[in-house]
Formats: sequence, C-alpha cells, structure tokens
Amino acid sequence: MASSKKKILVVGGAGYIGGAVTDILMQSGAYDFRVYDNLTYEESYRKPVDFVYGDILDHDGLKEELDWSDCVIWLAAIVGDGASSLNEILTIQTNQEMLRWLASQYRKRIIFTSTCSVYGAQNDVLLSEASPIDPISLYAHTKFKAEEYLRDSDAVIFRLGTLFGVSDTYSRIRMDLVVNLMTVKAFTAGTISVFGGDQYRPLLHVRDAAKAIVQSIEFDPLRHAEIFNLSAINITISDLADQIKKRFPKLVIERTDISFQDARNYKVTWDKAEKFFGFKASYTIDDGVRQLLDLFKKHRIKNFSDSHFSNQAFLKNFIAG
Repeated sequence: MASSKKKILVVGGAGYIGGAVTDILMQSGAYDFRVYDNLTYEESYRKPVDFVYGDILDHDGLKEELDWSDCVIWLAAIVGDGASSLNEILTIQTNQEMLRWLASQYRKRIIFTSTCSVYGAQNDVLLSEASPIDPISLYAHTKFKAEEYLRDSDAVIFRLGTLFGVSDTYSRIRMDLVVNLMTVKAFTAGTISVFGGDQYRPLLHVRDAAKAIVQSIEFDPLRHAEIFNLSAINITISDLADQIKKRFPKLVIERTDISFQDARNYKVTWDKAEKFFGFKASYTIDDGVRQLLDLFKKHRIKNFSDSHFSNQAFLKNFIAG
C-alpha cells in the first residue's frame, strides 16, 4: 500500500544544514524523504535514510527525483564568499542558474536557503525583508538572483544569518564560520585576532535554521514567494570575541583598528518569521561554543586545520577556474 505521507526531497542533504534537517525529519516521522547529494565533502553517506547519489547539474537524474517529491528543500550551493570566487562560472551555474531551471520545472513547494549577505554593508540600520539589497560578493549576488527566479513560485526563501554550532553526528563541521573559527582558535592557540570589530553579523545556530526549514513544509499555500530573515542575535565581532572569552578565561584577544577585508556589516530583524510561524531560536552562541568545546576536549577531531573543514580550502583543489 502506497504511503500517504508527503514526500520531501532534500537536495544537498548530506551537508552542514542538511544534517540537521534530516535529523528533524527522521525524528518527526511525518514525511517520506530522501537525500539527493553528490557528496562533495564526504567519502561516504552512512545516515540510515533513503539516499540518491546525484549531481544537481544532471538535470535528467534530478528531474526524476523532483517528479517523485511533493516538496523540495534546496540546500545545494557553493557556499561562502571565498569558495564562490574560486570558479565564477561554476558558482553562477550552481547557485543561480540551477534555481532558474528549478523554477521552470517544479510547481510544488520549494524551500530555498539564501543569505543575509544580500544586504551587504548597511551600517546602523535594522534590516527587514523589504530593505534595500546591496550584495557585495559573487556569492551574495548569485543568491539574490536565485531569489528573483523563485519570486513567482510556491517558494519559502530563508535569508540565513551566519550559522554556527554542530549540525548532527554525521555531517562535517564547518570551521570557516566566525563563531566556530573563533572557538577553534581559542582552544588551539589561546589567541583571537579581531580586525576592526565594530562590524555586525546576525548569527544563527544551524539546528535553529533546520527547524525553521522543516516547519515551512506545512505553511499554507502561498500566493507568491515569501522571504524571511532568520537569526538569533545581532552582534559585533568584537563583542562575539568577548562572549567566547567567557568559556576561555585565559584567552588573549588581539584587537587592531585595521579593517578586515570582509566589508559586510549588517543587522537584521526576524520579526516577520516570529509573526508568520512563531520562529524563536533555541540555541545561544554559548550553546554552540559548548558543543564544539565538548568535541575538542574529547579529542573527537583529529586535525583542526584539515582543509575538509573549510569550503574554500577544500574546494580550491577541485573547482578553481
């Protein structure tokens, strides 16, 4: 007898966000779901869920899985400013043009992860989904173009703050995200360097992002794409370093007025997500630091500097143009 459960395709489900998304889907038991992934960062996929090995650029193979599904959670992307700059043609094809193709092929619910980086550098302004867009990197630009391609679809678009924390048991940890990176440096070197430090970032635990993504499967039918900022806190890089020091009392924070090369500076409001579906973050920055510190102290990570943990460092040997 065929299942009456809604069928969910998690494209890029073996990644950092996908690990938490699939955990929630497994625990809920409310859906039939499968992961579609080419295992860019992994040598194997051992999570006990339905898995299809495939590349999003294989339109025929992907179309077959889309036809099976009632909703697609689209997490596949070349993520981050540095990684996206390695091969601009591939980044545009992956992050941008694939969403144009998806919008033309798929008329059911699309859940898409964009980024608050689309706001660029907008000092001292609390940014809502209606605020001006000013992407200052290829990564942010491709994400915004993808949003535009989805605007007439039954799409839920999440502009995510900078993620942090541990996703699940299987997925790799990203050490190139500011909270995770500072925690690694605090543990291994006892020193954090802060350049400028007044620049704001909205931060969000990866599991809170995943929770919102799964919740959006059941949103009432939309007349058009809905965009939501998702974050838990707006904080300066300098204040973030001070927060991490609470876990590392002997930590030395080296501050300099020299600006960091990353010019982004933005604060966002997530009031719309709170009003629309009651979004509320469950994890604090300290929760994320504590998760990482637990792994570090138990020697569960062999080599903190392994390129596997950094999108840009890992991909530069494979996709550099």
